[in-house]
Amino acid sequence: MIDWILRFVKGIFVGSGFILPGVSGGALAAVFGIYEHIIEFLAHVRRNFKDNFLFLLPVGLGGLVGLVLFSYVVSFALGEHQDTMLWFFVGAIVGTLPALWQQAGKMGRTKRHYGVLVLSFVVSLTFLIFGESLIGNVPQNFGTWVLGGFLIGLGVIVPGLSPSNFLIYMGMYKDMADGIKSFDLAVVVPLALGGVLSLVLLAKLISLIFAKAYASMFHFILGVVAASTVMIIPFDAHYTVSYVLIAILMLLAGAALGWFMAQLETKYETN
Repeated sequence: MIDWILRFVKGIFVGSGFILPGVSGGALAAVFGIYEHIIEFLAHVRRNFKDNFLFLLPVGLGGLVGLVLFSYVVSFALGEHQDTMLWFFVGAIVGTLPALWQQAGKMGRTKRHYGVLVLSFVVSLTFLIFGESLIGNVPQNFGTWVLGGFLIGLGVIVPGLSPSNFLIYMGMYKDMADGIKSFDLAVVVPLALGGVLSLVLLAKLISLIFAKAYASMFHFILGVVAASTVMIIPFDAHYTVSYVLIAILMLLAGAALGWFMAQLETKYETN
């Protein structure tokens, strides 16, 4: 029973990665030692189905609780203090980058991987800047919410990828949190559908890519994450002396959270 409760609590933390910017559900699953179980189950559903299902059931339930719980926090924070909270989120993402960098080089790092990182960052940033008229503040309908769910699913199967970065950039993040908080079926149903589609369609493929090209894939992800982080910085905010001080404090607080998660990951890997 204690083990079941422990997996439920782990699921709550993993669920926070579905909605907190800079926090990856997949990375947290790896931190708590359940990532391989999740990927094994998703990539080979029929293999040891009963055992894997029973093992992951409390994780899934905890994930749902974490998703709803943190949606309340995010909905309030962005509603009242959007610009300052964005600085906190930027800090949280920046704080996780060293851990991502270390994870990307776990299997070795060559000049080619540096090239993948730089190219990924430049191409992603260019696309995000010049594609803002097409992607930024996308219309919110069934299809775009399915896309949002698809990105959330990717955050589960790709450690280190935080889908919230992209949802903020697309102008969907606050409304997503509000929709989950109020259990708006027009938001929740397509999100769930997109998440399931992502997990079913890509789990085996992502597992294969990581097995064949781990370092290249992770350096690519690192470049995309860095580019998306630049794009959510509130450059157009009204900067006063007091605002700058608050922004710096929020940035440092977010970075501290990211650093803490990195230390937690190191602790669990060591143990």
